[in-house]
Amino acid sequence: MAEGRGWRITHVLDTHVHADHLSRSRRLGELVDATLHMPEGAPVSYSFSGLGDGDTLEVGSATLEAVRTPGHTPESTSYLLDRRALFTGDTLFLLAVGRPDLEATPEGAREKAHALFGSVRYLLDLPCQTLVLPGHTSEPVPFDGEPISAPVSEVRNRVGPLLEDEDRFLQKVAGGLSPTPENYERIVELNRSGEQPEDDPTEVEAGANRCAAG
Repeated sequence: MAEGRGWRITHVLDTHVHADHLSRSRRLGELVDATLHMPEGAPVSYSFSGLGDGDTLEVGSATLEAVRTPGHTPESTSYLLDRRALFTGDTLFLLAVGRPDLEATPEGAREKAHALFGSVRYLLDLPCQTLVLPGHTSEPVPFDGEPISAPVSEVRNRVGPLLEDEDRFLQKVAGGLSPTPENYERIVELNRSGEQPEDDPTEVEAGANRCAAG
């Protein structure tokens, strides 16, 4: 796609260590000889260029700013493009938020949910017209080439009620959630190593992502 548009990929970014699908960020960086970026402190065993809160990348005439948004995972980071579009990974979806209970004890899940509460409030306070672009959706969508997106104002109307009371938020998103994604422990292990499975990756990734809460 990039070649067809005359573009050159110079930076590859990931928002966090994923639990529901195999990240191809390391492989893509190697294929196109691009700099691989991960959030500072990301628990991976391969080399990357770390991005901390407020760090920026200049891409042509555009500016991409890292916004630390812990909760779904401790290192979760969103990326704000020219303060107009926000790539939220699994922190904020269009109808829900990222679940904080994966790889966590009940106490740890509540701690992560507390961090998530602050992260989501911060994101929903961005200007109303900021376009939210999550990593994926839990709802079926048509394959029509249209991005999965909505302005902050719409996401605020849908997700905002979750944030009216922090105790209720913690109870709802940190406990009693749906079953965990299939093979998530193996997927996390592979993503931390940056390796691809020897068997069919579609078999490893099969099943619903189940990374949303709320």
